[in-house]
Amino acid sequence: MAKIIDGKAIAAEINAETKVMAAELTAKFRAPGLAVVLVGDDPASQVYVRNKVRTCGELGIRSELHKLDAATTEEAVLELIAKLNADDLVDGILVQSPPPKHIDEGRIIAAIDPDKDVDCFCERNVGRLLIGEREGFMPCTPWGVMELLKRSGAEVSGSHAVVIGRSNIVGKPMAALLMRKAAGANATVTVVHSGTPDITKYTRDADILVAAIGKPEFVRGDMIKPGAVVIDVGINRIVDPATGKGRLVGDVCFAEAEKVASAITPVPGGVGPMTIAGLMRNAVLAASRRLRER
Repeated sequence: MAKIIDGKAIAAEINAETKVMAAELTAKFRAPGLAVVLVGDDPASQVYVRNKVRTCGELGIRSELHKLDAATTEEAVLELIAKLNADDLVDGILVQSPPPKHIDEGRIIAAIDPDKDVDCFCERNVGRLLIGEREGFMPCTPWGVMELLKRSGAEVSGSHAVVIGRSNIVGKPMAALLMRKAAGANATVTVVHSGTPDITKYTRDADILVAAIGKPEFVRGDMIKPGAVVIDVGINRIVDPATGKGRLVGDVCFAEAEKVASAITPVPGGVGPMTIAGLMRNAVLAASRRLRER
């Protein structure tokens, strides 16, 4: 049976480190500040935002939540972003995704000051990642995956890593981080997606398999190379036919995969806590850069 990679425990380690960094900044300058913008009343988004704000409080990060009505215009959101960009007490800005359909998320992301873009979504920060700069922000979920691999003892250098999914949030930056010429990286990376014929041909050759395709239990046990490390980024709510109740599952069929893999992340409790840990880390790094450069 596979070793379970405990994302909650590893995220707690990282949060403890972040809390120390935040305390040092607070003692010398002021508390790091994170502004969270929530447009609309999507239930899942409200839960995510609540968790982020709570974690800020636990780690000594000052947070401010801007809740906007679902009917708020795109221009009004852009005006708020401009105010937050100019606010010296705000070090990081997060706009919870997805916004209502009438708002162009790309325009919102582009309007955020790159030095406050703690999600690492804007063009400048993504470009820094792709050319291998190490001083910029790291995208929260892919960075969290790299920390899971490192802190669980997985050997990344020289391995064949296969990423399922090509999204801008996970798939593409995940591939970039895995192939970086850096300690804890240096993997040979293959990216497969909805346009790839015979995905299994590639996944069966993966030493490290990262699933981020958004399809419940898409990866079955026979798609995994024996002894592979499996990282499940997916989080999907399904109805259990046996009970009629909803439950959360990943993009990997855990029951089958744990019999084949050497190590695997659970859902929930795997990658999810790492994403918030990465966000908190970026918020403190943003504050550190801004305050120390004065």
